[in-house]
Amino acid sequence: MLRHALPLALAALPWATSLSAQEVGRVGVDWVGNDIIVEALPDPEVEGVTCHVAYFERSFIDRVSQGNWFEDPSNSSIACRQTGPIELGDIDTSPEGEEIFSERQSIIIKSLRVTRIYDEENQVLVYLAHAAELTEGSAKMSISTVPLWGATATPPG
Repeated sequence: MLRHALPLALAALPWATSLSAQEVGRVGVDWVGNDIIVEALPDPEVEGVTCHVAYFERSFIDRVSQGNWFEDPSNSSIACRQTGPIELGDIDTSPEGEEIFSERQSIIIKSLRVTRIYDEENQVLVYLAHAAELTEGSAKMSISTVPLWGATATPPG
């Protein structure tokens, strides 16, 4: 019994929701139980900005029939909006940006990430949702922007 419980427990690990995101919607897309999950993700360093991330979650039946137990697709979508007065915290202003969210999409190889980039010249926060994969990387991404309307960021330090 324990021998069969361990693989099922390990299979559920990558799809556990991050503490910083809150599931706000779940849409069933077919009869086998595959779902699209929508999570609200407040930016931890920018008060007044919330992102909504949508991604695909495979069902048990789909995992059994496809033979790939430990991985969800890399597809995701993001939309970020001002949800209150914007107050910039100690954000990374480098061109590489700052990862603000990560959620595993497989046991080891893949994760869904959201990176915030500060576009100082245009006074915009850019949010990039992308998959990070150890083996080949991924070209699947989605982008959203939030204008700052005069707020300024101070470099960390």
